[in-house]
Amino acid sequence: MKALKLQKPFGLDNIKLTEIDDPGQPGPGEIRVRVKASSLNYHDYGVANGSSPTEDGRIPMADGAGVVEAVGEGVEEFEVGDKVVSTFFPHWETGPALVADFSSTPGDGIDGYAREVVVRPTRYFTHQPSNYTHAESATLTTAGLTAWRALVVNGGIKPGDSVLVLGSGGVSVFACVLAKSLGATVFATSSSDQKLQRYKELGADHVINYEDDPEWGKTVSKLTEGRGVDHVIEVGGPGTLPQSINAVALSGHIALIGVLTGMKGEVPTAKLMGKQARLQGLIVGSRAHQQDLVRAIDASGVKPVIDKCFGLDELADAFRYEEAGKHFGKICLEF
Repeated sequence: MKALKLQKPFGLDNIKLTEIDDPGQPGPGEIRVRVKASSLNYHDYGVANGSSPTEDGRIPMADGAGVVEAVGEGVEEFEVGDKVVSTFFPHWETGPALVADFSSTPGDGIDGYAREVVVRPTRYFTHQPSNYTHAESATLTTAGLTAWRALVVNGGIKPGDSVLVLGSGGVSVFACVLAKSLGATVFATSSSDQKLQRYKELGADHVINYEDDPEWGKTVSKLTEGRGVDHVIEVGGPGTLPQSINAVALSGHIALIGVLTGMKGEVPTAKLMGKQARLQGLIVGSRAHQQDLVRAIDASGVKPVIDKCFGLDELADAFRYEEAGKHFGKICLEF
């Protein structure tokens, strides 16, 4: 069967399409899944280009969605024909966070979903939303679940809250759609007026071009009559955190999700303390969180935004498209 492998020296030019052995039939507690789609994340890009080192020959991609082809002895949760989507932390099933690294994450510490078939224990998957395509479902493993945990699990969002999303990547765009479905007011930033128009079409109430307005945090505060927003989806890290602190309300919540502007930087701690705001880091979520997300999607009909889809053998081109920063929402693979 076909699979992609990362080969040393790591880089987008060294993603190789190859033939690997079929994994065979599932054993007790396992399911065999025909993979139909994946979606790209900056974490996958870091693994592929070598900035997040992994083993030579690693099969990339953390996200995978497909169809159950066979079930092993004792499996009751899934049946042949079920549509399933992968979990980011297969060993974190429920409760508080149990992992602080990517040693068990598919596509990083273990082989991922850039292949046609996998055989895995049931904890590696949940059911897909009933009305989702495979590509739409594949956006949930990393981006969708991160937005869900930031706003719902950690943030406790409620109707009437306000949310600020930064940039136009998969997490931020899904957070916008999710927040609107939950009755929130949404503020969005981007350096592209075209992308800001896309945000308006999704229902964003206020949009700000951060290149035209480098003090966008203060602008958000003014737009809320000095109150600030209840939730910030912070994907930039040190380069954007000072403005996010300006934007957040007293006793508000900043979900620190990404570090796109760098790994280190100064934090205006006195201002954060004065705001009495909660700055909370998070990495995706548990299997139970994902099951809750799927139920919420089935109830609400919320849909992700997919910018473009590529074939399995076009992964390098897909990463280059991501690298260019022209996308709005998610980039997917379909195969």
